[in-house]
Amino acid sequence: MNNALHTADILLPRPGVAPEKWAVVACDQFTAQPEYWQSADMLVGDAPSTLRLILPEVWLGEDEGRIPAIHRTMRQYLADGTLALAVKDGFVLVERQTPAGVRPGLVVALDLEAYDFTPGSASLIRATEGTVLERVPPRARIRAGAQVELPHVMMLIDDPACTVIEPLLKRRDSLRPLYDFELMLGGGHLRGWAVEGDATRGVFDAIDALYAKADGLLYAVGDGNHSLAAARQCWLDIRDTLTSGERANHPARYALVELVNLACPALVFEPIHRALFGVDPAALMDAYQACLRSQGADLGEGNDLVAFDGAGRTWRFKSAEHPLGRLQAFLDNWLAGHSEARIDYIHGEDALRALVNHPDALGLMPRAFDKGELFDAIRRHGVLPRKTFSMGEATEKRYYMEARRITL
Repeated sequence: MNNALHTADILLPRPGVAPEKWAVVACDQFTAQPEYWQSADMLVGDAPSTLRLILPEVWLGEDEGRIPAIHRTMRQYLADGTLALAVKDGFVLVERQTPAGVRPGLVVALDLEAYDFTPGSASLIRATEGTVLERVPPRARIRAGAQVELPHVMMLIDDPACTVIEPLLKRRDSLRPLYDFELMLGGGHLRGWAVEGDATRGVFDAIDALYAKADGLLYAVGDGNHSLAAARQCWLDIRDTLTSGERANHPARYALVELVNLACPALVFEPIHRALFGVDPAALMDAYQACLRSQGADLGEGNDLVAFDGAGRTWRFKSAEHPLGRLQAFLDNWLAGHSEARIDYIHGEDALRALVNHPDALGLMPRAFDKGELFDAIRRHGVLPRKTFSMGEATEKRYYMEARRITL
C-alpha cells in the first residue's frame, strides 16, 4: 500500500552543541515583530544554530545576501561535524510541552510525489489553505542550493483512535533518547527519541490502516505549506533531469515533516488576524458591508468577525459560516485597487492590538476555525482561504531541530 510514508537518515547537532541555542522557531512567525528575531540573534551569538540555516520572513527583503550565507553555513556544519547522523533509517518521536499541554509528534519523511497544493487536488497529501505563489520562490532558492533540509512543516493526520503516534509515546522509555531541553524565548520544553528497527513497523501498519479509511485524504498540511510547496517545486526541477531509476530514491523526492494527530487535545486552532495599514478604516468597513449586502449576507451584529481601528471604533459581524471566505476574497480585491495599503497576518489578539494603534490602521479578528471540521471541509471544498487558522500561538509552532540531507 503506497501511503507516502518513508523512514529517513536524520541528522541532529553533535553532543556539545547547546540545543537551546540550536533550535529556533519557524521562519514565518513574528513577521511584524523584528525585536523577537533580534533577541534570538543575541541569545545565539556565535554558537551553532538553525538561525544561521533559515531565512526568517522578517528579513525576506534581504534574501539575496542571506541565502548564500545560509548555504555556506550548511556546508560548514556538515564538514565540521556540527550536524551528525543521529537516527539511521527511522523516525523521531517528539514530545512538545506548550501552555496548551503535551503535544506528541513523529518526524518522518513523506513522498513529494503524493503532494499537490493545487485547489481541487485529490492527492494523498493536501494543503489546507490557499498557497500564495509569490511566497514560494525565496524558499525554493534556499532549498535549491541547500545540502540539508530543516523542517518546520507540521502535517496533520486524522487519527481519533490515537493509533499512530500515541502508542510510541506510551513506550518512550524503551526508545533511545535524543534530546531533552527548554526552548528559547518561551517556546516550552522539547524531548525526542529515536524510532528505529522493529519500532518503525508499527507506524507503517497504523498509517496503512488510516489510509484504508481516509477517502483519499491521509495528510493535511497544518503549518509550513509554503515550505512544502518549495520542496515540491525543487523536486520537480530535479526530477526532469533524472532517469526513472534515479527518481525512485533521490533524497530530494522526500520532505521531512512532523506528523501531528488532529485529535491531540494540546493541538489548539487559533484564529489568524488581519492588520491593515495605510487605510481609512471607516471607508474600508463601509465597502466591506456593501460587499456583504451585494451577496445577500446577513449584516447582523455578532462576534464571528470583530474589526477595530486605532481611534477606538469597533465593528461586529455574525456569519452562518466561517467569515474568512467572504472576508479574504473582499480584501484581496480591495487591496488590488489600493496600492497605498498593506496587510499583515498576526497571531494573537494582544499583538494585533499593539500594532493597530494609529488612525490609518485596522484590525480584523475572525473567530477560530473548528479543527474537527478540517478534513471534511477539505474533502468537500478543497483548500480553505489562506491564513484561516493557526495551530496554537506563535511560540507553540515547530522549532527547527532535526535535519536531513537532500543531495546525493
